[in-house]
Amino acid sequence: MKRETFSTASKWEPIVGYSRAVRVGNQIFVTGTTATDESGNIVGGSDMYLQSKQVLSNIERVLKRAGATMKDVVRTRIFVTDITQWEQVGKAHHEFFKNVLPATTMVEISKLIAPEMLVEIEADAIISD
Repeated sequence: MKRETFSTASKWEPIVGYSRAVRVGNQIFVTGTTATDESGNIVGGSDMYLQSKQVLSNIERVLKRAGATMKDVVRTRIFVTDITQWEQVGKAHHEFFKNVLPATTMVEISKLIAPEMLVEIEADAIISD
């Protein structure tokens, strides 16, 4: 089965050795994605809602490059540094997935790779026939 990788300008990808997304057949796996723009700057400051929207926009972009849409997402995993702000993350997630309703998990973690990062989201997609 053909395997395709999709990278971005993230400074972390070459250091750690990973791709933003991997497509095998009709399945796409999007790695943990944060609220960075194309230049690697964090978008949204200390606002978890704005960071979440940027994360989901980043996921949407890489899915498109891989031949999928947000409608193809079947699972998301959400990692937050402050679970008391879950509603802000949930609001952004709802805006992107209210008609898709993927399986999802949200957990609090102590920190992400950079202190200004508040949320990281993974996504798995299956392209329908």
